[in-house]
Amino acid sequence: MATPFLAGLAVATAALAGKYSIQAWQAFKARPVVPRMRKFYEGGFQPTMTRREASLILGISREAVTPEKVKEAHRRVMVANHPDAGGSDYLASKINEAKDVLLGKTKSSGSAF
Repeated sequence: MATPFLAGLAVATAALAGKYSIQAWQAFKARPVVPRMRKFYEGGFQPTMTRREASLILGISREAVTPEKVKEAHRRVMVANHPDAGGSDYLASKINEAKDVLLGKTKSSGSAF
């Protein structure tokens, strides 16, 4: 007599669980879409690098640019993108160009670019 009761209880439990899971799924699908924050700069490189673009590449603020911060940021970004470690030659050249722009070096001062 206890076996049919337990079987009925199991079926009722499964039905309730199914009902609530369907309701939860429908509520999940109906939730508003919230745009996610992007942690990267969308867009390509400018033809001539600006100080704004250089600071975005190195990940430092334009207001607090000191030679020490520029060199530290350049080293950090270059370690992650160095061509010898599988990075891109083009990105490495842009990182170096960003450092030169922020440090005030010009192309005629011996830079390879």
